[in-house]
Amino acid sequence: MRDSAETVPSRQIAENLRADIASGVLPPGGRLPPVRDLAESYGVSRNTATKAIAILKAEGLVTARPGSGAYVREPYPIRRLGPDRYARHRWQITTVDAYADTNKDSASAQQQGGQTQEVDLVEADEAVAAALGVDVGSQVYERARVMTRGGVPTHTMASYYRQEDVEGTSIVDSRPGIAGRGGGFAVLAERGFDPNEITEDLSARMPTTEEALLLELPAGEPVVEVRRTTRTVDGRVIEYARGVHAASRFTWSYTYPIPD
Repeated sequence: MRDSAETVPSRQIAENLRADIASGVLPPGGRLPPVRDLAESYGVSRNTATKAIAILKAEGLVTARPGSGAYVREPYPIRRLGPDRYARHRWQITTVDAYADTNKDSASAQQQGGQTQEVDLVEADEAVAAALGVDVGSQVYERARVMTRGGVPTHTMASYYRQEDVEGTSIVDSRPGIAGRGGGFAVLAERGFDPNEITEDLSARMPTTEEALLLELPAGEPVVEVRRTTRTVDGRVIEYARGVHAASRFTWSYTYPIPD
């Protein structure tokens, strides 16, 4: 299929604006030229100029402010995720280090973490049932959270547990914040289910409408879905969790020996 007569000019305009954003000519938070100015500058229709800006919106580079125009999206500090975030000495810590970009030498700052919490008994779906070793449809506890940093939503996390493992503990307390004094892992350890091994599976996709609204995502931003299985030293699964992370607010970093 051939491009329409107006598609190629709109792509060229978008490419030029993209280059201005990358070089800093249009800085974060900066306002893009109005549609009428772009149209006059490039000698195209306003419809073509509007399409150019729509391309950048779809890529997540710019955001629209009704009645004001389009602005270069301002980056949010990036949190680097690796195995160290599960270290025992961090179970009680609610602040995190965040960075200006993915460069390890970039400026960092501490941000205060927070979370909402909803706890319910739900029927285990196939993935939850397989992980916890229960029948599909069995009642399990779901602990659903929306995580924030500096008051900005960054990801969701829903953890699933067998009833007998967490009944009567602070894990099933729906008040906001970490469970008990040290979080869910500390509670499990106190119950004799000391977390020892974690498997994480990551996959990227586009968000659902609900996820985009919940995480306040701009158009065009993907998410990273994380599925986490936590086991004791003897291999017993004590938690299965599913999380959805705003892709631009995280980077994953792992260092490990190369297997034989």
